[in-house]
Amino acid sequence: MILTSIISPGVATVLMLLVSNVFMTLAWYGHLKLQSAGVSTNWPLWVVILFSWGIALCEYCFTVPANRMGFEGNGGPYSLVQLKVMQEAISLVIFTIVAALMFQGFHIRWNHLLAFVLLIAAVYLVFMK
Repeated sequence: MILTSIISPGVATVLMLLVSNVFMTLAWYGHLKLQSAGVSTNWPLWVVILFSWGIALCEYCFTVPANRMGFEGNGGPYSLVQLKVMQEAISLVIFTIVAALMFQGFHIRWNHLLAFVLLIAAVYLVFMK
């Protein structure tokens, strides 16, 4: 892959996971912004689902290669658990940024931050032996 000839597979994996999570967050929550803006208010649910699937396809175009190149079984630097924990942490950060930019009145409070920390800890603990 061209990206890994410029930077390490570990950095490329993180960058691709960042991009994929932007698409994931837009696929999951972007339709809500379109609805509140009046763009998709009259769309039937199946159209909203197809619209979100189209965005999710872009997400998968980054997530799948990121996991393949980053996985230690393919010569990458990360274990399966490390990839998952990284994915969850990146997902929370990207969600927070996108929500703050897209949804007026969205504010992060201390309890949100604590919940994010506990979610990351929970994912990590689930995979401990």
